[in-house]
Amino acid sequence: MIHVARQKPELTDATREALAIRAAQGKKQPAFRRQEWYRYKRLSRTGWRKPKGMDSKQRKNKRWRTPMARIGFGKIAEVRGLHPSGFSEVMVHRPDDLEQIDPKVEAARIGKRVGNRKRAAIHEKADELGIRVLNRRRNI
Repeated sequence: MIHVARQKPELTDATREALAIRAAQGKKQPAFRRQEWYRYKRLSRTGWRKPKGMDSKQRKNKRWRTPMARIGFGKIAEVRGLHPSGFSEVMVHRPDDLEQIDPKVEAARIGKRVGNRKRAAIHEKADELGIRVLNRRRNI
């Protein structure tokens, strides 16, 4: 198999800078955990839920409690929803879906329920069109 370099997105300088800032912000972002997540295992696996109890310490922002999700913790709007590589993700289920992708700014993500035969066909067509597949498997 011949090594082919991964495709890179065509980004503006502002977008590239915003992606770098977003990556640095992500390291500082606290884990928003729901109230009493440490007490019950089933709560630790669920996502954020706003505390609504009258005497809730987390709602009252006591400093020993985990922080609450708020507006100030949001990411930069310009790069919100982009893959860390800078591509916009497009879900693909058939090889024909690749023809609608712009390889300069979009990358393909193969659907979860796609089998190995169709996945291999998608890999081949993506290589022909120069489209990056984000969840490419090495053994196909």
